[in-house]
Amino acid sequence: MTESTLTNPTALAEGYVRFWNLEPDQQRLLGRAIFTDDVVQYAPIGVLAGLDALIGFARQFASEVGDYAYRRRELPESHHDRIRVRWELLRGDDSFAEGTDVMTLDEAGRIATITTFLDRAPDGFDPHAHD
Repeated sequence: MTESTLTNPTALAEGYVRFWNLEPDQQRLLGRAIFTDDVVQYAPIGVLAGLDALIGFARQFASEVGDYAYRRRELPESHHDRIRVRWELLRGDDSFAEGTDVMTLDEAGRIATITTFLDRAPDGFDPHAHD
């Protein structure tokens, strides 16, 4: 990611989508460019703080569901210091979950917070299991 990426919300959102599909070493490199050091994700499964927590969650998720792809469903939207990405999770050609992530950016244009909403949860997902 380049400095111009941080001033382009669409490019930043594309980097965010790419992040979720990379291996840990590549996630770390990209994550350092697009996230603040203290990035926090608020998700139905809990609160994840820091790049290591995001990478760890992605690895744990992959170990539980197998190979998957994180794809955006439509072009990202942005205004002020917010970006919205509507996504879906695929196993092969089968979509098994959809959601929306709303991100806030810091003054430098890096992602500071991520709020995740499940628009269509995976089969068997218990939204209260993580309370």
